[in-house]
Amino acid sequence: MPSKETSGIVISNKMDKTIIVVVKNPIVHKKYGKIMKQTNKYYVDDPNNTCKIGDKVKIQETRPLSKKKRWKIIKLIQN
Repeated sequence: MPSKETSGIVISNKMDKTIIVVVKNPIVHKKYGKIMKQTNKYYVDDPNNTCKIGDKVKIQETRPLSKKKRWKIIKLIQN
């Protein structure tokens, strides 16, 4: 089974070897048909502490690395 991949923006890098990435997905309301933005925060493993706030990153799901950390960085996307 392939692992999930998504991309988002780094909103916090204050922890050691961990960043928080926010992913915004447009969804359609079932009844009204309005397009809304769904926001999810993911704790991502950053072993070299290379990411900064505002960076766009591509992340991939992985085995549990800690209590909340379930994702790892694949690559940094250039703006």
